[in-house]
Amino acid sequence: MREHLRAGITVFNAGDFHDAHDAWEDHWLDLESGTDDEQLLHGLIQFTAAVHHGYGHNWTGCVGLAESAGQYLAGLPDEYRGVDVARVRRILAEVARDPEALYRRGAPRLTHEGEYLLLADLAFESAAVAAGVYAEREGYDETTIDRGVAYAHEDLESGKQNSRFVHLVRDFATDPANRGIIHQRLGGHVEQRRHRERDVEGLFD
Repeated sequence: MREHLRAGITVFNAGDFHDAHDAWEDHWLDLESGTDDEQLLHGLIQFTAAVHHGYGHNWTGCVGLAESAGQYLAGLPDEYRGVDVARVRRILAEVARDPEALYRRGAPRLTHEGEYLLLADLAFESAAVAAGVYAEREGYDETTIDRGVAYAHEDLESGKQNSRFVHLVRDFATDPANRGIIHQRLGGHVEQRRHRERDVEGLFD
């Protein structure tokens, strides 16, 4: 939950409002409806959609989603799971009253555990979630990212300290200017690992 929250908040803070919900949606769909965690993610997803519609000049959609998001967050504590829920509710109430406030005040920014998160701040687990979001958004081969994340986890579980997969997945998420070359390098290392795996398949059957 924490990694998904931090990834989505960071994607949102990067100005990618529409894409932020992708960091939360898969986790949200697995939660029981009406639980506090489900309400938090449901509210945040609708919050990002409201901002997205506001910047697209869809005032009716923006207001409707802001009101709905506020309802999902209404029963939560002022701070929950490291999210300043009270502040998000205040932003939603203002946007519901006057969606053009988004232009006058600028895009809202979110914090987690009191920290204003930027892409460069993400540790590996959160960066892995963000990497999947950006691979889908920008049309990169998502299988390469998924396999890179899986190999990174294998390396971490085996105690490998300087995993190239950990570094490349994190760099893909946090270095937008160089995503193309990073994805290419990650793909090369993924193919090398898969080739080694195929070489030993069946040897001991």
